[in-house]
Amino acid sequence: MTTDIRLAFDHPEARAEASAPADPRDRISLRDHVVAVEIGAFQAERGHTQRVRFNVVVEVRPHPLPLEDDVDRILSYDRITDAISVELKAERLNLLETLAERIAERILLEPQAMRAFVRVEKLDRGPGALGVEIVRTRAAQPLRAVDAEGVETAVHPIVVFLDNASIDAPDLSGQLDALQQDGLPVILCVGLPTLALPETGHRAVQRRINLLAIEQNAWRLAARDPRCVVVSSRTEIDWAMKQGQMIVWAPSKLVLDSTDSPDGLAQDGVSLALWLAEHVAAARLVLPSGACVPPGSHIPKVYRDT
Repeated sequence: MTTDIRLAFDHPEARAEASAPADPRDRISLRDHVVAVEIGAFQAERGHTQRVRFNVVVEVRPHPLPLEDDVDRILSYDRITDAISVELKAERLNLLETLAERIAERILLEPQAMRAFVRVEKLDRGPGALGVEIVRTRAAQPLRAVDAEGVETAVHPIVVFLDNASIDAPDLSGQLDALQQDGLPVILCVGLPTLALPETGHRAVQRRINLLAIEQNAWRLAARDPRCVVVSSRTEIDWAMKQGQMIVWAPSKLVLDSTDSPDGLAQDGVSLALWLAEHVAAARLVLPSGACVPPGSHIPKVYRDT
């Protein structure tokens, strides 16, 4: 508990360090950046500026080498302060939560940015600082598509977990037809097959074996309907969604390459499907009736009979 409290009130850099994997990314930070701004939902906050403090940490991709001491090869601190300035000038906001979300989203548009910790605090509303802190990942940014008028919009797919009974069901094609009725991209996820798997007693090795077994099940599903295309990376998912393809997710690459993937033996296909739904900012997660879902997610869930 003491550590949790310390992290809650420490600089976001401490939170980034505490949640980093064994091989952490590089980080850049902005500390105690104070701006006078009009913000707030209360009448007393309208027509007056107040001091707002920003603390930001951004985890970045490895820098391209050689750096050659060239500022264009890195994510500059100016990009962080620019993101704050642009969002403050865009419109008057009521909520710090909205401001933090927009700043994080703008920072994550930078090619090098992978994860952003944003803390925003009001300094003049009482004897202490009142604020919010959020963490957002590049992975959670939705796919952007451009319509016929050239307007950019966010695309939020449906993520569906199919158990083995659904994969083997005689009416599988009808189930897939129903999932496509809303016109949203569909990403199908599966769990472990019913066949017995090797037991190694080695956690990291067993995780990979289980992930590969799930991928075998994904290919088994894809063989049952020609619409299904097996993909593994975020880039492949984005491309397949743009093409309107029905996606079957092979999880190994995305799970093993991500720093925030489920830290288990990949035995729970529902947990993996929920993580992917968060990863692609899904519109909803569709699950078999009675499926047990880990707590804490804000992704809407829909249950259906198999």
